Amino acid sequence: MAKLDALIIGGGHNGLVCGAYLARAGHSVCVLEAKEQVGGAVVTEELWPGYRFSTASYLMGLLQPKVMLDLELQRHGLEVIPLTPTFQPLERDEAFTFHTDADRLRQEFERFSANDAKAYDRYVVFMRAAADEVRKLLWQVPIDPKADSLSKLLELVSFGWKNRSMLDQLQGIYALMTLSAYDFLGRWFESEDVKAVLGFYSAAAGGVMSMKTPGSAYILLRGFLRENTTPAGGGGVIRGGMGSISQAIMRSGAQHGMQVRCHAKVQEILMEGGRATGVRLDNGETLHAKAVISNAPAKITFLQLLPRTTLAPAFVHEVEHIRDRSTAYKIHLALTGLPKFRLFDPERMGFPYPALVKIGPSVDYIERAFDGSKYGEYAKEPCLAVLTPSALDDTLAPAGHHVVSVFGTHAPYRLRGGDWTQADRDALYEITLDVLERHAPGIRGLVAHGQILVAPDLEQKFSLPGGHVHHGELSADQIFFRRPVPGFADYRTPIKGLFLCGASTHPGGGVTGVPGHNAATVVHKFLR
Repeated sequence: MAKLDALIIGGGHNGLVCGAYLARAGHSVCVLEAKEQVGGAVVTEELWPGYRFSTASYLMGLLQPKVMLDLELQRHGLEVIPLTPTFQPLERDEAFTFHTDADRLRQEFERFSANDAKAYDRYVVFMRAAADEVRKLLWQVPIDPKADSLSKLLELVSFGWKNRSMLDQLQGIYALMTLSAYDFLGRWFESEDVKAVLGFYSAAAGGVMSMKTPGSAYILLRGFLRENTTPAGGGGVIRGGMGSISQAIMRSGAQHGMQVRCHAKVQEILMEGGRATGVRLDNGETLHAKAVISNAPAKITFLQLLPRTTLAPAFVHEVEHIRDRSTAYKIHLALTGLPKFRLFDPERMGFPYPALVKIGPSVDYIERAFDGSKYGEYAKEPCLAVLTPSALDDTLAPAGHHVVSVFGTHAPYRLRGGDWTQADRDALYEITLDVLERHAPGIRGLVAHGQILVAPDLEQKFSLPGGHVHHGELSADQIFFRRPVPGFADYRTPIKGLFLCGASTHPGGGVTGVPGHNAATVVHKFLR
């Protein structure tokens, strides 16, 4: 192969996005993927004959419209099926349905608190205003706040001027970055039920945090970061599973000459004269390029693909201490029928079936689920996000059958007694089915096949250090100019010609496409 402009290590969605943008800019690009299909954690897999699952990421809520429209993903086969209103059983045989219709949603809030129904409108106005400012930061290459030269000082001044409108929202954004979700929601709402509904994902984001963990309020903002009124449409279930996103990006890039090689595992990043010049595959083949871009997590890139002698000890120390121990686990169920949730009444709710059900009946329940993980214990009553995509997409299971993906918390990466055993996995699987059975009686009898993946399994299967879906905690100390490590948040690395484009970089994990987009702008300037 002739020398390329860019080699991309890892065919996850950000690597594909980066490659597609570079190819559209006229660069020669090859994406190297170790597995038999591209996508990384954004894949669809047939776990049992006829049953297809999104085995890692499972719902599209953050893929940015700019990426979808720039890369023409809808023209390349991407179809988003709007999600039905989210349903959440609560205590006292109550339940909350998060209607998309504003009047229905207001009525739902009024069932719990008239004051909270009014407060929700004000809350949404505030969150949207804050999200508008934060959304601008998504597309900016983070600066280094250490102004140790005139050029750095001018860069800081330019950054401040460009983002001066953020000053109007600074107090609120600071509160989101520092307060717990529970305390932040307490500034707006009085009902504990409402707090449990709105704060659920702050405790179920896959990290080591709960609703009452300082800084967890930031997770509340993520639901507002995607603009759903563009021609790209809103979020939802992806027809054919999440792997359809990766396939559409690959087709978009291929139209402009991007090459993709599967079964191409990178063994080593090659260097010459202090700069990255290519890669060596595990079969001994060497490939060369002007730029090497790693979509792999920072820990894998720097601690496994490069000799440590090429990096400063202080830099290695920072990389080693990226906090990425996850407490998330996933369960996949192949069912012979559609489970029925006990508190869901189609006539009263106004739609036939809840494709997404959140199981976290109260603030105390959510907190208790988290508590044990601090001591190396998995939750005996876990919080669960239960998605039945086949209720909306009939391509995922045989006729009359269904697939369910359960995203559960909290199950620590390492147990108090040591590593996870099969007995531990089986016990957590049974605990999860017990919880599901309480809310969807009879679901056990529908299970034809089941699989559980705890954090070490997610780590091994998807090359995620610590099993963390975001390549590291999304907390104030690990975002923007501190992601992945201070001094190297601009997608560049200490090695000239070597760049990062994955979830280890700003703005972090989730299926957004933003790290790949931003890295492509940096690499394009380098190549140009």
